[in-house]
Amino acid sequence: MGKKNKSKQKVSGIEKTAMKTEKKLNSKLKKELKAMGEDDIEKVVAQIEKEEAARQKVVEVVVDQPSRRVNFTLTAHPFKDELIMLGGEFHDGRKTTVYGDMYFYNLNKKTWTLIKAPGAPPPRCGHQAVAIPSNKGELWVFGGEFSSPSESQFYHYKDLWVFNFGEKKWKKVVVPNGPSSRSGHRMVYTKKQLIIFGGFHDNGRDFKYFDDLYKFDLTTYTWQKISIVGFVPQPRSGCIVLPIADNKILITGGYSRKRIKNEMDIGEIHEDMYILSPLKGESQDFKWKSYDVKPSGLTFLPRCSSSAVLVSPTVAYVFGGVFDDVNLEDDEVLNGTFFNDLLSLDLEKRHWKIVTLTGDKEKSKRRRRKDDSDAKDDGDEKDDDQDEKEKEANVEPAKVVVDDGVFTMTIGPAPATSTSSVAAEPKAQVFTPSPRINPGLVVKNNVLYLYGGIYEDGDRQYTLNDFYSLDLHKLNEWQTIIPNDVSSQVWLDSESSESESDSDDSSDDEDMDLE
Repeated sequence: MGKKNKSKQKVSGIEKTAMKTEKKLNSKLKKELKAMGEDDIEKVVAQIEKEEAARQKVVEVVVDQPSRRVNFTLTAHPFKDELIMLGGEFHDGRKTTVYGDMYFYNLNKKTWTLIKAPGAPPPRCGHQAVAIPSNKGELWVFGGEFSSPSESQFYHYKDLWVFNFGEKKWKKVVVPNGPSSRSGHRMVYTKKQLIIFGGFHDNGRDFKYFDDLYKFDLTTYTWQKISIVGFVPQPRSGCIVLPIADNKILITGGYSRKRIKNEMDIGEIHEDMYILSPLKGESQDFKWKSYDVKPSGLTFLPRCSSSAVLVSPTVAYVFGGVFDDVNLEDDEVLNGTFFNDLLSLDLEKRHWKIVTLTGDKEKSKRRRRKDDSDAKDDGDEKDDDQDEKEKEANVEPAKVVVDDGVFTMTIGPAPATSTSSVAAEPKAQVFTPSPRINPGLVVKNNVLYLYGGIYEDGDRQYTLNDFYSLDLHKLNEWQTIIPNDVSSQVWLDSESSESESDSDDSSDDEDMDLE
């Protein structure tokens, strides 16, 4: 009689208990899903991928614009004057829709084209995408998440996809040793490789935030986990990661949660900044050195869910974000401050400053001429009226505060101060997009483009579909491509009728035209 296999790993009592608990929870969830008439999310994702793989032809339809969404990607085409939007999500208060559609925006024609290409990935949000010039242009996509309409199920991806712009065809790149499933991570392109950092995984019962670093070699199609030595950044998602000189990356900000007692956790917005650099002579060991740095210049409230983009090899712009002031006595009470300031970060000096727009000079001249004319006509007005106007002009713009007894939201201006003591002369108000988190932010032909995102009003989420541009040469004023029409969004609560859900744009009308 042969000996038993002693190499079989033993499972501890704690692990057995955890496995049994997970099995019971999964069994309970399946029963609940059956009662709701909702399919298992893994089966749903597998079926969608199967259907997309069977698609044989490319279908293109010109549309007015994409539907409302957040947590999508907006990427500049490596050659053409086009922007590429992929995925995202929309929540109407009752139901969540996760998108898998892909749009191309032609900067010259100012038109949106919805494209269905063979072998597309399943719908997702919270993913990352980068465009590279290789093989006539490619779009690489990693990770993200998919949720059921009721948000009772969450599915996190760990898949890697590539879209070839020339062939207009998707391909799933199946390679071992990659990152675990996650969303909210960050991915950058540098030196023919994709670098991925952080993110989180949340299955509705438990959560985990990551501080790991991975590299995907675009020449050998291999994954490699990078060992970080030195001052390792804490686990986080939604941070800013930017490539800098000498194959280094900069990491700053982000958000994470930690459990402080049974069934109670607290969020943290990170303010730190790190530089990660490959160790010389350690190329075979894939080790990177991390050290923390102290930024200079503008100081401002910490924030998460901002969007960042390189506008030059040494300068990045950051827009929006939110600061949540957590009440430790009641973790359900949040005081949220949303931002719409445009910040600049010098990547060499690690120096922050606010981007000041000059305004439209022609408009200012016309306004001055009109003001001068009005002054002559009203010359008999009392001097104290003019004094009162001057006082009002120097008053800081009022903050709008919304308080429903549970959630208090403050909408800008951004509470920022500079280390410089030089007093700035008051300037006329210059239009800027409204406060928001997680908008699409991209640069093409030295023009900054901003699309969508969300802001919260109490327990309501307003998903945006407005679109703006800013000439980085002139830095005069944001131009509106698609205006903000948030007032037309219908929010469904417990007292709303079922029929209202048909009036919003969370449906997949475009997909119906492409089948």
